[in-house]
Parts: sequence; C-alpha cells; structure tokens
Amino acid sequence: MQKPLILVTNDDGITAPGLRSLVKFMKEIGDVVVVAPDSPQSGMGHAITLNNTLSANLVTIDAINGVEKEYSCSGTPADCVKMGLQELLERKPDICVSGINHGSNSSINVIYSGTMSAAIEAGIEGIPAIGFSLCDFSWDANFEDTKEFVQKIVQQSLLNGMPKGVVLNVNIPAKQNEPIKGIKICRQARANWKEKFDKRVNPMGQDYYWLTGEFELLDKGEDTDEFALANNYISVVPTQFDLTAHHTIHQLNNWNLNEH
Repeated sequence: MQKPLILVTNDDGITAPGLRSLVKFMKEIGDVVVVAPDSPQSGMGHAITLNNTLSANLVTIDAINGVEKEYSCSGTPADCVKMGLQELLERKPDICVSGINHGSNSSINVIYSGTMSAAIEAGIEGIPAIGFSLCDFSWDANFEDTKEFVQKIVQQSLLNGMPKGVVLNVNIPAKQNEPIKGIKICRQARANWKEKFDKRVNPMGQDYYWLTGEFELLDKGEDTDEFALANNYISVVPTQFDLTAHHTIHQLNNWNLNEH
C-alpha cells in the first residue's frame, strides 16, 4: 500500500529545530515533503504575498531517509502551503502538519500564529491539518519528548479523518519535573494581550517602538487549553476557519436594517 504523503511546514523557518524534529517524527509514518519559509515568519498570521514574487528552492537541510523533497520558500507560512499544493507536490497530501512551533499558540495566540495559519490554509483546501506548538521559546528546546504524542495525534487523524471545516491546534507543555499527564480535548481560553509600546529614539533623533505586552487570562474554566497546559496536559483545540458567529444572526436580523 502507498504510504501517506505528509506535507510539513512551519513559521520559524526551514532550519528551526522544531521543524527538523517534526520531519524526523513524520518520516516514521509516511512520505514527507517539506515546504517551509526560508526565514522566521512568526506572528505573520494568515498573511500572503501579493506585491512581491515568490520562490521555492530545493534544498537539503538534513540527510534524513524518507524525506521526498524539501523546499525553502521566500513567502509566508500560508504561501508555503499554497505553493506546495498548487506547484510543488506531485499528489495531494493525506495530511499537513505545521510546527513544531517554538512557543505557545494557545488561546488568543492562535489569531496571530503563522504555524496555525499554515494548517488552516491546508484545511481550507480540504486537507486534514494540525498545528503543533511546544510552550518553550528556547531555540534548543527539547522536542524529543514530544515524539510519542505528536505521532499518536497524527496517526489517529489519519485513521479517523478530520471533522469537516476543522483543523487541530495542539499545544504541548514545556518539560517539567513530572511527565505529561495525557491529552485533553479543550476549548480555546478567553484571553487577551495587554500591549504596550517601548518608545525609543535612534541616533538620528527619530522615534521607534518595540512591541511588548503581558498575557491576560480572562477565563477560569477548567475545560480550556490554558487550564490543561497549566496542569501539564497537552491541549487539543478543534479550530474552525468559518468565522461566522452563527448564534448572533437572529439577533442582528432584528436590527431593522432595511427600514427607510
């Protein structure tokens, strides 16, 4: 039987340790094609390239058996998936996996995440997709401990299929003194960033700014991704890309918008 074809991408760049670990994990499950940004693209969300040309070059980052091809793409994470599906892959992938991101993409962070936007782009095209993140921003974070869980989630997704219109947002707690307790299916916690700008002046006398901020959790629920992570569980949030607030349609229809 033909092995599943797995498209691997990320937002930290094609040389990022998290992606290199994900490639290694996936080659034990199927045939792997990598299409990933040639430089870090964190926080790009679902941006696509419109006013520049795009390039995708065949590269060899690691001599890993089982990797069909690797492409280094000049665009965003969403561009990488578009290019992969439309131009680079010889057949439709059975699944797209994005990550493993260096740092959390839980709660409100999913809105800004290039990791998850790559997965969502695949989902829009009808391909089962998962974004993986490790809640450790360190470049030398220990990804090896995530292998068992990452492979299990991918294998179950291939076996059972993905609900229509849904991709999975998987966040893995950073290694602590105790082992990970398990996997929880969660909802996205309600939270926000309390943002600030650090204003400075350059040698030419011009103002410039660094974005800073504090994560503000507004949700005390015990069924959320933030609660799961705080209690050393992996969180799996089914995430939809239909942004319609269906429950408000009836309310808005009572606004009498068509009256003159």
